[in-house]
Amino acid sequence: MKTKLLVLAAGLLLSLNAFAISLHDAKSQGLVGEQTNGYLGIVKSSPDASALAKQVNAKRKSHYQKIAKKNGISVAEVSKMAAEKAMKATKKGQFIQSKSGKWIKK
Repeated sequence: MKTKLLVLAAGLLLSLNAFAISLHDAKSQGLVGEQTNGYLGIVKSSPDASALAKQVNAKRKSHYQKIAKKNGISVAEVSKMAAEKAMKATKKGQFIQSKSGKWIKK
């Protein structure tokens, strides 16, 4: 019985990973892009892109909060700096958000 539960749990974990999309793949496919606020945005709506953006943005927010607290600055300042860095690091052909809010290919 214990072995069957372990096999079922392993199978479930493997199947979840098979459906999940990576950040690299989502950016390469034009599903997500870097926003001016330091967070990932949805360029083309899909369940995978939405789930990925939600997960990535939660991690970013937590990270920004830690950096802000450590350095005595606001989270908004940290996210603005992170946005500039992320946009510079975005590869050619992937999407970034313009100051007017439109998605443009870099």
